Amino acid sequence: MKVNVYDIKGERTGDIDLPNEFSENIRPDLIHRAVVSMQSNRRQSYGPSPEAGMRHAVSNPGKGRGIARVQRLTQYSNRAAESPNNVGGRRAHPPKVEKNLGKKMNKKERAKALRSALAATARSDFVKARGHILGNEEITFPIVLEESVEDLETTREAIEILESLGLYGDIERAKNGKRIRAGKGKMRGRKYRSPTSLLVVLPKGSKGIRAFTNLPGVGVKTPENVTVEDLAPGGDMGRLTLFSVNALDQIGGN
Repeated sequence: MKVNVYDIKGERTGDIDLPNEFSENIRPDLIHRAVVSMQSNRRQSYGPSPEAGMRHAVSNPGKGRGIARVQRLTQYSNRAAESPNNVGGRRAHPPKVEKNLGKKMNKKERAKALRSALAATARSDFVKARGHILGNEEITFPIVLEESVEDLETTREAIEILESLGLYGDIERAKNGKRIRAGKGKMRGRKYRSPTSLLVVLPKGSKGIRAFTNLPGVGVKTPENVTVEDLAPGGDMGRLTLFSVNALDQIGGN
């Protein structure tokens, strides 16, 4: 499979053969399982304090008094405490800190899911189905740029390249789509949610990594660190992806 190679002005300079990884059969089920597994393995253990609901001075009056045989507060006449059915009591079956929340996945399945997610980035129908905005309908996927993109030093230069390729509209979609999260996550250090936009893959040590990092919705990765979740955020495959020629070669070498 061949794709076009573009320069930093957005003009086609030639074509290149995609590595064999991009010819993998697309398996949405494996991609979704891999993403869910990664998200599950990041979850932190949680649960109540072992003493929660049990910090009371209580006594049990015993049977024969015509009242339920539950613990009663010593400083009050008849108020029950500590039992799960009482106000302020412990929970009957709370979350356990020792519970393993992770999900396993076979190595070969995970590797196939990664290749499948890479193959989906080369399909225009999957890219458009994710909602990415494209200003150039003739552009080929994945987007491949010459080595000069690795030497960018400023975000302004990165924006000019994206504008010339017709991709900056997707960055604006991510910027304008920022919104306040629903629920209690607002109180826990993650108040805002933003749409996911372009994924840029550049070799390790490239100056261009800093140039793209500050753009809203843009993820920047090196070839050895690309994961299924980067290529298919939320398990939805077909993320708009940009490679340099060298990064594409390294993907094929893996």
